[in-house]
Amino acid sequence: MTTPQTFMPSTETVFDRIGENTMVINMGPQHPSTHGVLRVICELEGETIVQCKCQIGYLHTGMEKEAEYQQYLKCVVMTDRMDYLNANGNNLAHALAIEKLLECEIPKRAQYLRVILAELSRIASHLVWLGTHALDLGAMTPFFYVWQQRELILDLFEMMSGVRMMPSWIVPGGLRADMPDGWAQKLYGFLDQFLPELQTVEGLLVENPIWKERTYNVGILSAKQSKDLGCSGPIARASGVEFDLRKNCPYSSYEDFDFLIPIGSKGDVYERFLIRIAEMKESCKIIRQAIDGLPEGAVRTSDRKVAPPPREELDTSMESLIHHFKLYTEGFRPPIGEAYAAVEGPKGELGFYVVSDGTNRPYRWHCRPSCLMNLKSLEVLAVGRLVADVVAIIGSIDIVLGEIDR
Repeated sequence: MTTPQTFMPSTETVFDRIGENTMVINMGPQHPSTHGVLRVICELEGETIVQCKCQIGYLHTGMEKEAEYQQYLKCVVMTDRMDYLNANGNNLAHALAIEKLLECEIPKRAQYLRVILAELSRIASHLVWLGTHALDLGAMTPFFYVWQQRELILDLFEMMSGVRMMPSWIVPGGLRADMPDGWAQKLYGFLDQFLPELQTVEGLLVENPIWKERTYNVGILSAKQSKDLGCSGPIARASGVEFDLRKNCPYSSYEDFDFLIPIGSKGDVYERFLIRIAEMKESCKIIRQAIDGLPEGAVRTSDRKVAPPPREELDTSMESLIHHFKLYTEGFRPPIGEAYAAVEGPKGELGFYVVSDGTNRPYRWHCRPSCLMNLKSLEVLAVGRLVADVVAIIGSIDIVLGEIDR
């Protein structure tokens, strides 16, 4: 007769219990409100949380190590799949880091188109957040409105790149190609109808007493706590932290555009909701300015060590064909050095640190993920709140585990 084995939890998940009257429960990793494969371990006294810990790693993909075995250009497709709701923003951060290593100039037209794509991704990401956050708290109707608008943005991505969610369109050296005929008109059509639709959603939620009861004064994060935890993006700005890379450290010609950075003061779930609504409106202003003032010219750098020759040359020039073949089979070789570049993503500061050893693939490729840094705040925000409040707090942080478990 064998002795039954006793299950011993990992030492990483054991709490120093505060008393005999508490119990430990799990939220996730399968629970829908955890927005993916996140495990939240809570110690409860009644229904009040006295300790909370997040456990990640269920989705680990090894992207950072894999990138060390891929050419720089081939790393682009991995960035799409981190925060898959912000693929263009991920592409942009990676491209900026590589371009720092290469010291290549990007044409103004390419910079403006990059801004347009990044801001469309910001709106699309916020729309997914708003719809799923509302669903978590029992409000179904907003989901249908915001999902319809997101589909229109994905249509724009598809028209430009042929792909809806993971276009890999922003690459080191510029863009893969220019926008197609009719794309600008389709973009104007989206902008003209988006703000009235967004106001409809605001009307459903902003003064809704049930919504405010679930979000107002819930999950308050102070500016000091936000800075100490390394938070960024809407969650930090809702707490009064005046920091946005588009203003503080402009990139890709953001200094050319007139827009505001919404800043809050209370730092609760409700204010984080208001900040993201305001950010979508500002993104529309940026996009309209960029498309109105879109410069003429190329969308790729003139440095032929980085960018392939124009497609039309391949039919008539053997040298161009050979150049194209070698660039895509062997890749380019940045000089020995290191570079860090960051963008203001929908969820905060997203950066890439790249080390070159002079070969055609990175020696080190590391991501500074905004979601991972922001998630740590949950362990602070949940303490003293009810279990039901954890659902609202997780949603207000806005995480994508693909960016956390790299």
